[in-house]
Amino acid sequence: MIRLTAILFATSLGVNCAVAVTLDMPSNATLEAEDVAGLDSYAMPTGPWSPDGFPILTGTGEVRQQAWQVKAAGLTTLQLMQPLTDQLAEAGFEVLFSCEDTECGGFDFRFATPVLPAPAMHVDLGDYRFVATQRVVNGDTELLSILASRSSTAGYIQITRVGASTAGPVASADAPATLAISTPTITGDLAQTLETVGYFVLSDLTFQTGSAQLGEATFETLDDLAEYLIANPERTVALVGHTDSVGSLDGNIALSKRRAGSVLERLVTTYDIPRRQLEAEGMGYLSPVATNLTEEGREANRRVEVIVTSTE
Repeated sequence: MIRLTAILFATSLGVNCAVAVTLDMPSNATLEAEDVAGLDSYAMPTGPWSPDGFPILTGTGEVRQQAWQVKAAGLTTLQLMQPLTDQLAEAGFEVLFSCEDTECGGFDFRFATPVLPAPAMHVDLGDYRFVATQRVVNGDTELLSILASRSSTAGYIQITRVGASTAGPVASADAPATLAISTPTITGDLAQTLETVGYFVLSDLTFQTGSAQLGEATFETLDDLAEYLIANPERTVALVGHTDSVGSLDGNIALSKRRAGSVLERLVTTYDIPRRQLEAEGMGYLSPVATNLTEEGREANRRVEVIVTSTE
């Protein structure tokens, strides 16, 4: 993955010291539009639309909006959104609100939310996701929201950030500051991690290059996941498959979704988990946890993660 600099936001570490951090975008993403206001306010939605409007949290300071286009067909909005929210969690941002199209409020939510104009940003009213986050460091508050949607040929991501100016040391495209993503392992407590972090890597599952078949062995993480879902019948999760970079993007997205689907079927047939609690998605090679330049790295990238999709 080529590291591209998405929206910059600063963390105050002292009177005269600010460290800029970047979000990493996939290598096939391009910045289509950017709007910066040196001193303005942003009313960030923190709940779904109702006839009375929606609740907001207003931030004042530098307001920066970026619209990115990911040139790939077949991506889901979850595939676009999840790697970015993972990075925000690692950077200390708290999710205040997240929703998907109709549960956001559909047409009304979309048109009450500032969106950069087309063709830079495209929003399908029946297929979009929104997340609102906040981080407070040394008394300074940053608000950051992400809106993701797609067309038949590309994905679209809008990032809106408000807070203190990003003046100071700023990473460049030549030497970007990247966010390290910590990966929970099978030695951690799956239930606790899902409740506090929101996702868990089922890292004892193994997939060979080009294969979607899950072995017949008993996997500890599936035992733990089934126990969690049985104990929490109101919880829903997404099983998200990932691949190494061998082969085309479209082929790997399809393969990764089949891998996630095979895990879903195992949970249903072996553990009697209701299908309503499960969905299967695929990211292909767009969200690696290791380099694809070594066999060890490629093996680490062939994985399935579980993500809590419940909002209550």
